[in-house]
Amino acid sequence: MGLAVIGAGWGRTGTKSLKLAVEHLGLGPCHHMEDILASPRQLKLWLAVANGETVDWNEVFAGYRSAVDWPSAHYWRELAAFYPDARVILTVRPAEAWWNSYSKTLMRAFQKSEAGIDNPHMRGVSEMVLKSSRKTFPARMDDKEALLAAYRDHEGTVRKAFAGEPERLLVYDVKEGWEPLCRFLGVPVPMAEFPHSNTAEDFWADKVRDSLK
Repeated sequence: MGLAVIGAGWGRTGTKSLKLAVEHLGLGPCHHMEDILASPRQLKLWLAVANGETVDWNEVFAGYRSAVDWPSAHYWRELAAFYPDARVILTVRPAEAWWNSYSKTLMRAFQKSEAGIDNPHMRGVSEMVLKSSRKTFPARMDDKEALLAAYRDHEGTVRKAFAGEPERLLVYDVKEGWEPLCRFLGVPVPMAEFPHSNTAEDFWADKVRDSLK
């Protein structure tokens, strides 16, 4: 099947809302970190990716039509090359707002050492997250200024990568709702309300954090 949509936006930029939106538009199932939390098979595949092993992206995303959130967002460049017909969506929000959200949720999960996690599956998730994040993040995941600089650099890097094919990239704030997303994907605007899923975003982030206690 292959991916039709690749999310390049970091976690805490509305990735859960985007997942729900593209699924509503018929471009699901959409891969998200929550799939790895729920699936030993997915964790095994993503540990291989994080360890730098050669993987078949079609196997990693078997059954999916789109992918958003970490860890896939760390590999946006590789995925865009592997799926040349896929559209890329970079979800964004103001940098300080991103930090405020990240620091209260996912940062706490990232700071938990693998040795302190009792659940074997979640220990593997922690290993995968830490290894894959090295592709994007500075050494310290609680260094505010370094992370804000990396966040801003990431947006610039993605924009620059698609400067020659701007039709492939949408830089998108989920607060904009359906219209820019549907226009970009070439689908009708639905009558349903856009899934501004702050509650769902917080739920899964809290689930990660709480699972690693």
